[in-house]
Amino acid sequence: MNNIKNIFAGALVLLVAAAQAQLTTPQPSPTATINQKLGLTDISVTYSRPGAKNRVVFGELVPFGKVWRTGANKATSVTFSTDVNLGGKDVKAGTYSLFTIPNSAEWTVILNSNTELWGAGKYDEAKDVARFTIKPTILNDIVETFTIDFSHLVGSDGHMNLSWENTHVAIAVKTDANGMIEKQIKEILVDGPSAGTYYNAARFYVENDKDMNQALTWINAAINKRPEAFWYMHHKAKIQAKMGKTKEAIATAEKSLTMAKENEDGDYGYIANNEKLMAELKKK
Repeated sequence: MNNIKNIFAGALVLLVAAAQAQLTTPQPSPTATINQKLGLTDISVTYSRPGAKNRVVFGELVPFGKVWRTGANKATSVTFSTDVNLGGKDVKAGTYSLFTIPNSAEWTVILNSNTELWGAGKYDEAKDVARFTIKPTILNDIVETFTIDFSHLVGSDGHMNLSWENTHVAIAVKTDANGMIEKQIKEILVDGPSAGTYYNAARFYVENDKDMNQALTWINAAINKRPEAFWYMHHKAKIQAKMGKTKEAIATAEKSLTMAKENEDGDYGYIANNEKLMAELKKK
């Protein structure tokens, strides 16, 4: 009897395990991600790659004149780390879904703000952020699997290519690497480090007991760039206190306290911080 019960229990365990197991098979249209840097811009494209499989693709499998997800499964997504110009249209940094409307003589390329669409069934033209037309070219060789890649990488520009069957669409992508470099040059070589950079460097030196003279130089530079920042002034008082300059530290804390009290947007807790610091210093 016990043997029968054991056999039954074992069979039950196997049945439960089989019910919970999931069969994993290859995707008919596998997902791919391609990453490309253009100048100082990172571009990432995630899409599914259907195969032609001896079918007529454009005009039949993918009807002319209708919105296409530009791949399979979930709509293709494109991410730009900076502002770009795509197909002659200015596009802000961000992630977008990529749709197209294929035709024999002209394609419409669309970037849409809804990145969670599965296919094109709920595509909403009102959410388009860019739309332009481009002429396709005919390929001599057949591309079996739908492919998105990048080519013509010259300087900070290039082409994002859509290829399938015997059709090829090259979309010009331009980035403003020169403008970004000029901005860096101005910030680093002309304007110098920001107030926040000096402030953070000074705080790091204070918190890690490094050169207080250097920390004082940096906090003074931060205050010079942002004289209204009473929290900078408070940290200057802390630096002076660590240097043994008690009278100067109290005077600086009093100035920070006054500024904090006069700030219309609030004191961010620096009234209490300054009062506490001054009380500690006056005990010495």
